Amino acid sequence: MARPEKDKKLKHKNFITLKLTDVELACLEQSANALHISRVEYLRNLILEKPMIYKYEIVADNAELKKLNAEIGKIGSNLNQIARKLNQGGVRSVILQDQIHECIDKLFDLRREVMKLAGDHYGDIETQDK
Repeated sequence: MARPEKDKKLKHKNFITLKLTDVELACLEQSANALHISRVEYLRNLILEKPMIYKYEIVADNAELKKLNAEIGKIGSNLNQIARKLNQGGVRSVILQDQIHECIDKLFDLRREVMKLAGDHYGDIETQDK
């Protein structure tokens, strides 16, 4: 199947030549690859001052994070059991309320642990250039 014709106004008929050092070319390649676009498209976006959104995937293989994840799963399971009991018409007792408060306290403790592990690394993982 043939490629559809572009509008004549959109055809790029003008050429420019640009010489780059190996380091400059590597920077251009890295920036364009981070956006999953071609070098030419990246340069056009820079010239036209179009905003470009970089997305980073952060992968952490940390034993502490795995431990915290397991703890969160256990607390979630406990909360599900409590919710099921209440939804089935279970009577709210002092023991049940204590379990709920205990689970909430554990969640806050885990949140503090995660914040300690995260340190200064928090916030949006998407950044935008202008």
